[in-house]
Amino acid sequence: MPINDVDKLAVLIKQERDALLSRWRQQVKELPAARDLDAPTLNDHLPDLIDELAAALQVRSDETIPEALAERSPPAHGLQRIQDGFDIEEVVAEYNILRGCIHDLADANGLRLQGKSFHILNRVLDGAIGLAVQTYATQQAKDVQQRREEYLAFVAHDLRNPLNAISLATSILERKLPERGASAESVQMLKTLRRNVAHLDGLIGKVIEENTHLLSQTGIKLERRVLDLWPLVEALIQDVHPVAGTASTQMLNEVPGDLVVYADASALRRVFQNLIANAILYTPGGEVIIGARELDAKGAVEGWVSDNGAGIPQERLDKVFDKLETDPQKEGGLGLGLAIVKTFIEAHDGKVAVESKEGLGSKFRFTLPAGKAAIDSGGS
Repeated sequence: MPINDVDKLAVLIKQERDALLSRWRQQVKELPAARDLDAPTLNDHLPDLIDELAAALQVRSDETIPEALAERSPPAHGLQRIQDGFDIEEVVAEYNILRGCIHDLADANGLRLQGKSFHILNRVLDGAIGLAVQTYATQQAKDVQQRREEYLAFVAHDLRNPLNAISLATSILERKLPERGASAESVQMLKTLRRNVAHLDGLIGKVIEENTHLLSQTGIKLERRVLDLWPLVEALIQDVHPVAGTASTQMLNEVPGDLVVYADASALRRVFQNLIANAILYTPGGEVIIGARELDAKGAVEGWVSDNGAGIPQERLDKVFDKLETDPQKEGGLGLGLAIVKTFIEAHDGKVAVESKEGLGSKFRFTLPAGKAAIDSGGS
């Protein structure tokens, strides 16, 4: 290909940049992740990359192309495409679509891509693909690791609720057994149980402490199914009975016996578990009510945990679901319990809310949208 045709291609790309972008967008829109993106989001770094390509053609040197690209558009594009929901194959595909659009543009204007221009075009686009994919994959690996560590912190936090119940039950047994003439062996077993509970609590504390600084938005994989809500709540009330009994807190299950929800049972159990534990903490000698109702015929459900306890100051209401947000009046909290509630409910595409007045109590509410299984099982 004559050397002056390289200049012609560079000029053509500059002159037809907008048309080139338009054709590229039309084809990229066929990628699943791109279908709902607007033009500015879809373009992202492409205008800059096209300018970089035109400049590389004018210079006619490929020796500095990788170095030039490394500090410019492709790495930033790779990060952006993670946020846009692209998978790695789609990132590669959109660059190759641009390659095809440039070939079509050249053909339409009587330029055959071969020789120097062909080499430079492929060098720029292959380098861009490599940098974008490398950045995408590196960030994706970091995100996966971060989610794993955050999930570990959430699990560790939730383990404290049943562990506290075991600890309180042990304390009650230690007080009552001597009155009933317990054997030395029984007393020793209780001491061993208490020692191991304390050891586990210490280990859980270390896991939470080491992972707290890594908390960020998490991706939760749900296994939804239709389940009866009343038995789930009743089992939780029995689990926390030692805790509630020690605080002289009355627990009431007002969930309708025939109410079903479409949700991940484990995640929903943790939502109620954290809300109930939180309510007991602020309602010594009071009453905690767990309730739910169907919102519509399709199976959407609203659940709540209310109490007549201490309530929440007005200035803290907007922050109670934030990660690492703790009550300054309560020692030992790490600000994860209500953050877990919010994370799990939003993973179900639901919403959380709180109503509270100091001295009168609080009501934490959440919604669970209907799902196909819920509709099929009983909705109209």
